[in-house]
Amino acid sequence: MEKNQSGTGATGRQRGASRGFTLLELLVVMVIIGLLAGYVGPKYFSQIGKSEIKAALAQVDALGKALDYFRLDTGHYPSMEVGLAALVTRPANEPKWDGPYLSKGVPLDPWGNAYVFKSPGEHGDYDLLSFGKDGKPGGEGEAADITNW
Repeated sequence: MEKNQSGTGATGRQRGASRGFTLLELLVVMVIIGLLAGYVGPKYFSQIGKSEIKAALAQVDALGKALDYFRLDTGHYPSMEVGLAALVTRPANEPKWDGPYLSKGVPLDPWGNAYVFKSPGEHGDYDLLSFGKDGKPGGEGEAADITNW
């Protein structure tokens, strides 16, 4: 067995392997990680925006169905004064109310804003909408309004 200077019997190749990574090797790994993050990151975050839009569309649909059940029971949609809260708690002077029509209360849109409810609506019996990510009327992409019409 070949002895090295320390007398341990390890060869120079084994001793060098235990030293760790060189600065150049670490820099190459960091560059590769950076390139992957630069490629995958934007694709990942664009999917999050799309999922928020899909969630808002699903919530508008569910709220619309709850409003339709409210109308079947009472003969009319909730007034602007009581709004969507009428889907969870009985409005005053509403004897035919048979709710709650939502199991967990009125949700906020995926961006943390309240849904806008107008009755009567400009586009139908009622209008139900979210102003999107920016919380303002209009917009495009993730900032576009999500409506029931």
